Amino acid sequence: MSKKAQPPENKHYSILFSHSHWDHIQGFPFFDPLYDPKAKIDIYSPFPDFEKYFSKQIRAPYFPVEFDSVKNKVRFITIQAGKEFNIGNTKINCCKMSHPGDSYAYSIVDDGKKFVYATDVELYLDSDNYENEVRNIFKGANVAALDSQYTMKEAIEKIKWGHSPFSYAVDFAAQMEISKIFLFHHEPEHDDKKLDSILQAARWYAKFIVQSAVKVNLAIEGTEIEL
Repeated sequence: MSKKAQPPENKHYSILFSHSHWDHIQGFPFFDPLYDPKAKIDIYSPFPDFEKYFSKQIRAPYFPVEFDSVKNKVRFITIQAGKEFNIGNTKINCCKMSHPGDSYAYSIVDDGKKFVYATDVELYLDSDNYENEVRNIFKGANVAALDSQYTMKEAIEKIKWGHSPFSYAVDFAAQMEISKIFLFHHEPEHDDKKLDSILQAARWYAKFIVQSAVKVNLAIEGTEIEL
């Protein structure tokens, strides 16, 4: 565990968005720096119209603050999948994944360590059919937060919903030589007991079925990871 992350001293924030579905953008109007007159916020996404989608939620009658009153401190930057860019010394890249309306996974590389954020992803097993862009993002990651919302039974009932069973996440991590994964985007109907049972099943599956050394953990609010 590292020390608790601190806000940047220069109050300049950079935020990467995977897609514009409601559950991934609705927290932004409650992001305190948005109302700090000295703050600057850069929002990165591969969607050219992301500002239009994003700003619609910050207006009446949905919210008491109008986006026009804060937009001078927010800069929207459109990035291109497969084209690496830098924020400071950190190298960032993204690729499109399988999800209704599209969702993008991000790789973040700093000081030789790679972290991958891959929410809202419907994985499949045949790694030979993954595009090179996907391989470049995931291959050899030290840690990945990886969509694993369902059990296999749930996944079979929800094909094309854009999420993965935990067993596919383990298979994918092994194929991509990822050292450690955090099972992520938990099913809202799963309580803590169910999530713990999924964790134990995923660890058993990794050890005895996949026979992989990948370390499996649960994504838990407040967890900090030191690479």
